[in-house]
Parts: sequence; structure tokens; C-alpha cells
Amino acid sequence: MGVEIERKYLVQSMEWMKRAGKGTRMVQGYLATTDKTAIRVRIAGSQARLTLKSAKSGIRRLEFEYSLPVADAEQMLAEFCQGQVIHKTRYRLPVDDGYAWEIDVFHGANEGLVLAEIELESEDVHFSLPDWLGQEVSGDKRYYNAYLSQTPFKSWTESGKTLSD
Repeated sequence: MGVEIERKYLVQSMEWMKRAGKGTRMVQGYLATTDKTAIRVRIAGSQARLTLKSAKSGIRRLEFEYSLPVADAEQMLAEFCQGQVIHKTRYRLPVDDGYAWEIDVFHGANEGLVLAEIELESEDVHFSLPDWLGQEVSGDKRYYNAYLSQTPFKSWTESGKTLSD
């Protein structure tokens, strides 16, 4: 069984960029989202994957990933996507305790949003928080990419509610 244990944070400063190498451009979209699951297609560089994730909030979720031909992923994104396709650049920063921060800089309709996440082996793993991190948003569904595809960051107001709320 595939399990993802991940903590997610807002990024409050771009200090991390001093240590960042070249990022990977990503395009992803959602074929289906329900109360139970999200089905995503992602193209990252020259690789494509189909991912099924449980939709429950928190830091532990089921996750299953499968490789796809890029041409198939492109067609799925064009024909089957719900909501908007997400565009972002992902940077990876290894840290001393054997983990790595993945920092997503969003583009297009989610421009202005920068999130950092760290994948862990268990929920009780202790790790150091860099100074450039802001508030933890691990359990906040508004920061899930599936939500951002339906309610892009640029549509939010200062209070975090959408303009349509």
C-alpha cells in the first residue's frame, strides 16, 4: 500500500533560492476529485505520472503512482481535466537529517503562491524548520493542488476566502 506522510508550509521569504539548483517545470491536472480521492496527471520535465490520492486531510494519505507516456498525459490533460491545469516549478533542497524540502513556485492562476513540503517516514519524525518557512498548512485543503485547480490562488481575498464566497 502506498502511503504519503507530508508536512506543508507557506514560504515567507525567498532565502532558500540561494541554495536552490535548477527547478523542474511541472504541469498537472485533475481527472476526478471526490470526497474520497483525487486522480491527477502530472508531467514533470520529461516524465509523466498518474496519481491516485486519498482526499482526507492531514499529513498521512494513501497515494498510488504509475508511469505514463508523456503523449498520453498531454492528451489526458487536454481532454479530461476538471478545473484549471496547474503550472509550477519545483525545487528540491536536501537537508542534513536525510530529508529534502520540495518548494513549489506556482505560475499562472496560482502566481504568488509558494509552498514547501517535506515527505517523512512517520508522523512523529522531528526535523528542523528553516527560517524561510511560514505557517504550516498541512491540514488546510485550500493548499491542496486539487483545490487550487478549482479555486486558484489569485481568486482568493486577503482573508483567505474566495471572491465568490
